[in-house]
Amino acid sequence: MAEEKSRPPQDRPWESGWAPDTTRAPGTRRLWLAGALALATITACVAAITVTENGSDEPAHRAAEPTTLGSSAPGGLISFATPSESSGATPGAHRGSPSPAPATSAPTGSASAPKPQRKTPRPPESTSPAKPSKRPASPGTSIRSVSHPDRHWRVSDGSVRLDPIGPGARQRQAATFRRVPGLAAPSCSSFATADGRYLRHRGFVLVEDADDGSPLFRQDATFCPRPAASSGAVMLESVNFPGRFLRHRDFRLRLDPYEHSALYRADSAFRLVAGLG
Repeated sequence: MAEEKSRPPQDRPWESGWAPDTTRAPGTRRLWLAGALALATITACVAAITVTENGSDEPAHRAAEPTTLGSSAPGGLISFATPSESSGATPGAHRGSPSPAPATSAPTGSASAPKPQRKTPRPPESTSPAKPSKRPASPGTSIRSVSHPDRHWRVSDGSVRLDPIGPGARQRQAATFRRVPGLAAPSCSSFATADGRYLRHRGFVLVEDADDGSPLFRQDATFCPRPAASSGAVMLESVNFPGRFLRHRDFRLRLDPYEHSALYRADSAFRLVAGLG
């Protein structure tokens, strides 16, 4: 075993020549730690106050959030910033409310009157009476022979003939008539020409003549349709000469008494068709 050397008593260092180390005071490490902690605490408080003043527009509840100190603070100390005076107020209450828009003052005496509603403009109503709509002109009536389907009644030199009608407008107009109620009997028919005249029999021959207003003219210009032997055809009987019918002979229209023959029935049968002109 190593020989234990006796340590000279420290209360009498002068006897052995040993002197205590006076350069290091007792408790120095603790003082350094306490100083660093105090410095860190002061720094955190200053930072919290600065953040509180700069961020006064933020909600007050954010001021109380914990703030972690930098790496200079030993042990990761946490410090809470001092809450602001308005921490108990409702967030956003410190913001000033917007000033209300100035109300437009209404004229005296019309404050309670409701605003007039705009009505949809309408076109002005015409004061002039409405004109009756014009009806389309009647196409007229043409009369076609049953025994000669290629021939129609046509006015030629004042008389009525059974002629073939060409493409000319003048011929087609001469073969087109306006069928009206009978001048002597409304249940029968009269035939007016384009120039305002009527077809009538004179001396039992069918001619074109102007209306003189006499009862005789009205009777001579009135013919009553009767069923013919051919389907869809008619026979035209005279009003003032019952039993006489219009028929063509040598392609000229005449008023002849009825005959019980196939030729008479064929020559006196006509079809009323749409006007050619």
